[in-house]
Amino acid sequence: MDRFQEMIDLMQTFKPDFEKFYEKGNKSAGVRLRKHMATLKRKAQEIRNEVQSVKAKMVEEEAKGSPSA
Repeated sequence: MDRFQEMIDLMQTFKPDFEKFYEKGNKSAGVRLRKHMATLKRKAQEIRNEVQSVKAKMVEEEAKGSPSA
């Protein structure tokens, strides 16, 4: 659940810029918000790759544990 908390913490840091852009119409906050979203995308891709790797290891271990037919 560490990764989940990382995503929540990361998104919490974006909140002020979301408010400034959407509620106050601050254009500079929009630029920062786009940068934040790119960071979020990179973090999501990193987690996605990690999940795929863990899944592959699980399948590999499963194959080792089962007797061949």
